[in-house]
Amino acid sequence: MVTYRPVHVIIYHMVLVTGATGFVGRHLVPRLVEAGWPVRVLVPPRRGGIVRLPWPDLPVEPVAGTLYEPETLAAAMQGVHTVFHLAGAQWWGSARDLERIDVDGTRRIVQSALTARIGRLIVLSHLGAAPASAYALLRAKGQMENVVQKSGLPYTIVRSGVLFGEQDSFVNGIAMLLRTNPLIFLQPGEGESLLHPLYIHDLTAGLVQCMDNLDTVDRVLEIGGPEYISFNEMVRTVMRVTGAHRTIVTAPPYVLRWMTQAIRRILPRWPATPQWFDILASHRTAGLSSMSDAFGITPVRFEDTIMTYMPHRHYLPQLLRFVFRRRRPRGV
Repeated sequence: MVTYRPVHVIIYHMVLVTGATGFVGRHLVPRLVEAGWPVRVLVPPRRGGIVRLPWPDLPVEPVAGTLYEPETLAAAMQGVHTVFHLAGAQWWGSARDLERIDVDGTRRIVQSALTARIGRLIVLSHLGAAPASAYALLRAKGQMENVVQKSGLPYTIVRSGVLFGEQDSFVNGIAMLLRTNPLIFLQPGEGESLLHPLYIHDLTAGLVQCMDNLDTVDRVLEIGGPEYISFNEMVRTVMRVTGAHRTIVTAPPYVLRWMTQAIRRILPRWPATPQWFDILASHRTAGLSSMSDAFGITPVRFEDTIMTYMPHRHYLPQLLRFVFRRRRPRGV
């Protein structure tokens, strides 16, 4: 008599990532591939229709297009089970860009996802997001969340603290701003607003876990790192790690917001953006055990981690390259 043993086969469904060439997408895609998921990415085409990917050696399927091309979105979602929607204008756009990319772009993703009958939509938001917020960034993120929650699609919304890593915009932006003046650093107010920095690799590890964790379906997860840090403490830490010691001079936030807008009229790519002041307007924190509770992950500490890469960086040349580079992502 022959006894047949049941064979358990794990089927990995196709995953689509929008905003794949952004800060989070660049780190998430390799993790998804490593975990065994087939990955398709929506990326804006370069001149001549050529697509250039940050990971040329990974088995990733590119689809050239934007959020505003229904036919391209339909093709991108063909056979897709899960969509990671990461495209956004948080670190480079104006309030109008936030409305166009984060809110209207999400509506278009939802429409295509409903037509394609995808199984799940995972989006990245920010701590403090609220549709009625007085701050453009948090208002746009809150409106985006509303679109997702009312879509009828199974979803997971991840509200994250400020992300940091070797290519982040916020912490590296502080390091670049320190090079704009050899003597002082202008700080909005007393810098007492609490931030909840989270390392990019900890975030992407959690996002990948969302794929198999059914407890995260139809939930809004608020996550951050293992510590709260005021903006003043963050600036002093970056000064200490990079050796760029400056005298911190406090200034009214509205004055610095006005100065930033004036500078960006001349230099559209400036490390500080109006969204900075939206984030710093009040405390942006989650529970200290949020990553452990949601994903069983013990996140790394801020200073210990930036010590591994920031002391070796040359931020003045990086500032110059940043300022004179193209203003916005191509095709957005």
